[in-house]
Amino acid sequence: MAIASPDPLLKAYDPEAFRNLGHILVDVLADHLAGVQRREGPVLPWREPAAALTDWPADFSPAGGADPFALVQAVLNRSHHLQHPRYLGHQCAAPLPLAALLGMVADLLNNSTAIYEMGPVATAMELALVQWLAGRVGFLPAVAGGILTHGGSVGNLTALLAARQASVPADVWEEGCQAGPELCLVASDQAHYSVRRAAQIMGLGGRKVIVIPTDAHYRMRVDLLEGALDQAAAQGRQVVAVVASAGSTATGAIDPLAAIAGLCEARNLWLHVDAAHSGAMVVSDRLRPALQGIERAHSVVIDTHKMLMMPSLATAVLFRDGDHAYEAFSQQASYLFDQAARQEWHNLGHRTLECTKPFLSLNLYVALQVLGTDAFAQFVERSHDLASRFAARIQSRPGWELAVPPEGNIVCFRYLPAGTADADALQSTLRDTIVQSGTFHLVKTVLRGATYLRTTLINPLTTDADLETLLATVETVARLR
Repeated sequence: MAIASPDPLLKAYDPEAFRNLGHILVDVLADHLAGVQRREGPVLPWREPAAALTDWPADFSPAGGADPFALVQAVLNRSHHLQHPRYLGHQCAAPLPLAALLGMVADLLNNSTAIYEMGPVATAMELALVQWLAGRVGFLPAVAGGILTHGGSVGNLTALLAARQASVPADVWEEGCQAGPELCLVASDQAHYSVRRAAQIMGLGGRKVIVIPTDAHYRMRVDLLEGALDQAAAQGRQVVAVVASAGSTATGAIDPLAAIAGLCEARNLWLHVDAAHSGAMVVSDRLRPALQGIERAHSVVIDTHKMLMMPSLATAVLFRDGDHAYEAFSQQASYLFDQAARQEWHNLGHRTLECTKPFLSLNLYVALQVLGTDAFAQFVERSHDLASRFAARIQSRPGWELAVPPEGNIVCFRYLPAGTADADALQSTLRDTIVQSGTFHLVKTVLRGATYLRTTLINPLTTDADLETLLATVETVARLR
């Protein structure tokens, strides 16, 4: 159904044409959603990268005329299907269908949020979400502050820039890092790579990240942290921040936040908690105790596109003291900002790397209003409980090895049938064979030199039966290899 009109540009903006396109498109998407929820078709229709390039040539014609629905159907057929209940791979949500529709609203409005006049509703909703999430973390909402950013990597960078500004007496923005003492960050060997990348972007250098080993459960060892802080002080190094993980990428491990907070408080150090993944547990009264101590952090990041069922990409950067939100970025654009940043609290551009930032708050704000907070707590709890049952099934099954009891919805394991000569190679072969077959999507990780299969149970429609089928599939592939 190609769009044809004497004036294609006017036709492209015509409300009735939009209505017709929208009705058909929603029907197409609903049919797709119904099919994948029935577990039809592959999770990932595997194509080699070079071959995939040939599917989408840059053969754009001056006149256009392509059928939009044929293109959309091709996109649906050939894309990765995160809505499929057997998607168990990376930490990306199967987003709420409501949120997908709200994304269309946000895209059509195209309101930016750097300055209030460009996005009045978006600004108000964003500040409301920051206040709500800060309260769930345990911060005092009237004092706390923050911002939404595009992802946890930008979120971690934003928080650590604020930490540098608050911790270092020199004017680093104008004079550079060399203006003060030698700066460093402290994080565990399981910290997300964005922490080291932030150190590099900030001019500290990757080697200025002091790495603390983790225990048998992949949690930061507080005894070694204390020694590292003593050594840094003796060497005259200024610790910008200690970074703790609440839901590490590899295993979902949660560092001992209360103990780390105690050390930071005793030494007047900034504590940043990267809770991009498991920070969503704060919405559950039952699971919130697993994050005890997070309320004592100076800054926290929580991804809404992981365990809060939102489309990519929106991360809440939360500060216990809201004034710190203004310290991450000190540049001033006079044509946008007329007053001091704190007086212009309604102009969010003072607090974010991004200037033309889209309407990131609409999806979550409306979903919370429509579904209620209990629905989000139920999702987090259901995923946690499913992971616990899956881990128990693995432990009780002959030939299987669990890496560590899960603290959230990430489960790492290996299949080691009798006579296995190279366990690591076997896991890689199993994973690649299954993913390329399209029956499931799971990933792998390396833990202390050993390769493990890894699942993230992030689709609310994934069942115990799906996971039982996964184990059986792995065993079958191993027999046939």
